[in-house]
Amino acid sequence: MYVLTKPQIITTKNIMKKFSLPKDGGLIEAGLPNGVKHTFERIPAHIFEDEDAASERLAEKIAKSINACDGVFRLGLSTGSSPVGIYKALVKRYQAGELSFKNVEVYSIDEYYPAPADKHSRNRRLYEELVSKVDIDPANVHVPKIEKVLDAAEVTAFCAEYDAKATGLDLLIMGVGEKGQVGFNEFAASEYSRTRTVLLPYVSRKRQSKNFSGNLDATPNTAIAMGISTMMSAKKIHLIAWGEDKADVVKRVSEDMADTTCPASLLQKHPNISMYVEENSASLLTRNVAPWLVGPCEWTPKFIRKAVVWLCEQVHKPILKLEQKDYLTHGLGELLEQYGPYSQINIKVFNDLQHTISGWPGGKPNSDDTTRPVPSSPFPKRVVIFSPHPDDDVISMGGTFIRLVEQGHDVHVAYEVSGNVAVHDDVVVQHMDAARELGFGDRFDEVREIVASKKPGEPEPRALLELKGAIRRAEAKSAVRSFGLNDETNTHFLNLPFYETGGIKKGERTQVDIDIIKELLEQVKPHQIYLAGDLADPHGTHRVCTEAVLEAINQLQGAEWLNECHVWLYRGAWMEWELGKVDMAVPLSPEEVIKKRHAIYRHLSQKDIVPFPGEDPREFWQRAEERTGNTARLYNELGMAEYQAIEVFVRLF
Repeated sequence: MYVLTKPQIITTKNIMKKFSLPKDGGLIEAGLPNGVKHTFERIPAHIFEDEDAASERLAEKIAKSINACDGVFRLGLSTGSSPVGIYKALVKRYQAGELSFKNVEVYSIDEYYPAPADKHSRNRRLYEELVSKVDIDPANVHVPKIEKVLDAAEVTAFCAEYDAKATGLDLLIMGVGEKGQVGFNEFAASEYSRTRTVLLPYVSRKRQSKNFSGNLDATPNTAIAMGISTMMSAKKIHLIAWGEDKADVVKRVSEDMADTTCPASLLQKHPNISMYVEENSASLLTRNVAPWLVGPCEWTPKFIRKAVVWLCEQVHKPILKLEQKDYLTHGLGELLEQYGPYSQINIKVFNDLQHTISGWPGGKPNSDDTTRPVPSSPFPKRVVIFSPHPDDDVISMGGTFIRLVEQGHDVHVAYEVSGNVAVHDDVVVQHMDAARELGFGDRFDEVREIVASKKPGEPEPRALLELKGAIRRAEAKSAVRSFGLNDETNTHFLNLPFYETGGIKKGERTQVDIDIIKELLEQVKPHQIYLAGDLADPHGTHRVCTEAVLEAINQLQGAEWLNECHVWLYRGAWMEWELGKVDMAVPLSPEEVIKKRHAIYRHLSQKDIVPFPGEDPREFWQRAEERTGNTARLYNELGMAEYQAIEVFVRLF
């Protein structure tokens, strides 16, 4: 019999430094043959808990292959950030005396043409994180690097020579891009291509411009790239992909038909290829989306809900109209056998999902909270909303934020980083012009000179960053004032140091960052903490900020206030929680959607001309409304009430 239980919640003792959600049901892989596990995969995908675990495993395999080789071991490596964890794991083995690179030749798969200064090189990380730290002969490191423009015949000859050297590698490790590119083999790349020069399309240059401080003009428009055919000549290939933003492409490359619009999928024909992914990048593979189609499953209440919601989407029916034949014809016979009849499953899941809906995110006072996601007491609650950037709070959970304030809770918002690099220079100049026109001081020409002094690829001048940070602080305070929060006492600008590099590449998170968060938590002693749970942030700041808060909580274990504290995870404008995972859904009225939109509007520097908007060209309020409106539609299609919008949350503990 299917019995509903409280959500499986982890405790502070289980918090990991690398953020991931606890498992709740799923495919029982123990004893499952690989042929069954990889049933839907054209390229077998090996799924690890996180990027570090996958990198360690790959480093182990690389080390064994090198140590087993009698002659020269020829290793191909991709550029970018994806292999960095592998480099670090290899260096660790070298330093422990377990591995030598004296007989290793390394071949890179691409480089800009003509090659820029080393700090902007595609191969910078290869040299910084691996070559400079092991005993490899520099002469054995091969990069398709040409530092000046040559005539066509010379470039063609160089590419042919490099291609000949890079043919037949012993092992090739390559990261897969968000659009399925490998190296600079992008949309419509040919499976017969060899090493050659390629013209980088606008989308690719826009993506690469983050390595040039967002300056598209300074971003190269040509590169030298190893071709698909050259890659196919390697004896063995391992593809790697980390993070939620790679989930779509991992599915395309591993499971879908080969397609030139997704160049990495052309490698499916290789006889010895595999993918190494982690739980987030693997989230859309069939054995995660519908594991009952693959093999036996562990059926927890949330996992049953996931299966029923999936079934509703397949047959286009609300929960209470599902029939036995729907379950049987869509691979859910095991569920019926263990928890049937189908009608009882329908009712239980319907009630389960309906009980996630609450207009009282802080708990409804003096009410029966047996089936509510949040306890009614204590009331009012002390709440801390952690916002990675100065606008994620209103973009991601603005309606819930407004509800918490209007329902009388002591709400604090903590802006973790300054967000200064995301302000366009023209916005600063406009603000200084306004100050001059209002008679508050004339520093217009001084600021214009600071802007003019910027050098492409260099960190921004600190004086300019301070102005940009001030603009974002003022916008954040204006947004929360718009719905009644005291911006003097209840807004906290943490300015975590890891972010303050003046460029896109951030520093490492340190104990200094964590101590700043701990100080705030000990000051407020919250009953509720809201954190960014989406890991698809194209710049990585969300993950770093969330993991810093979780580590701060971990270090505060034993504090009495933590016994009553619950952590809720929201998601931003990139992805949304799937309904199978949701613990609380806060419905918004049309009026509340407008209030939220107006709060987002206060972030004027982020409208229209954001320097680093990611792949989605829409403004943040448009993304947010589409996302929350779609969630409301899904609830309605499952048989729930029809709302204007719904913000959803997952409870971590």
